[in-house]
Amino acid sequence: MNIQVLLEPVANNGYRARIGEPLALVAEGATREEAVAKLKVQMQDRLSKGAELISIDVSPSQHPLAEFAGMFRDDPYFDDVVRIMEENRRKMNDDPDVP
Repeated sequence: MNIQVLLEPVANNGYRARIGEPLALVAEGATREEAVAKLKVQMQDRLSKGAELISIDVSPSQHPLAEFAGMFRDDPYFDDVVRIMEENRRKMNDDPDVP
């Protein structure tokens, strides 16, 4: 398992290793290796107490109106409705008083 760790120098010539949320672990050491080793111990401790790191697949959800697509496919009046809407839109576009 690989986890991204932010490793940065600290003011007292040591290093800080940090894992962000949801883990929120921080460890400091005199060397890079010591800071990372301490962080690893913290992570292993949490895992040994039942914590788990899992991955989930979040697929894009279906558009909320997708279930209605094509619902007027066999409606004999649908073409008339579309034509009337187009005519009304043209009239509205030609009228300067319509916002």
